[in-house]
Amino acid sequence: QVQLVESGGGSVQAGGSLRLSCAASGRTLSTFAMGWFRQAPGKEREFVAAISWGGSSTNYADSVKGRFTISRVNAKNAVYLQMNSLKPEDTAVYYCAAGNNMATIGQGYWGQGTQVTVSS
Repeated sequence: QVQLVESGGGSVQAGGSLRLSCAASGRTLSTFAMGWFRQAPGKEREFVAAISWGGSSTNYADSVKGRFTISRVNAKNAVYLQMNSLKPEDTAVYYCAAGNNMATIGQGYWGQGTQVTVSS
């Protein structure tokens, strides 16, 4: 059983920063590729970022590339998403996900989500 819990969401002005955290409850995350998705009201869930099990490879959606950074600390069973230069279009519920590899993180486990609101 794998349980993921996101935290760190909130409200911020455009141009500000937030750091999202995802912590595992139960067994370690070290065997999983990890990532983040987001979903705005009335829209489909979209991919944001992914990181390999060892942290050596990362992938980002074009919309966040250069602004967001994904990282992980396996010893803490934690995955992070540092979000800088936030824009109103980043407003969404952000979900942590885990899967067998970077290409399949959306087919594994999900957290409950954390709200990020960016105002102009």
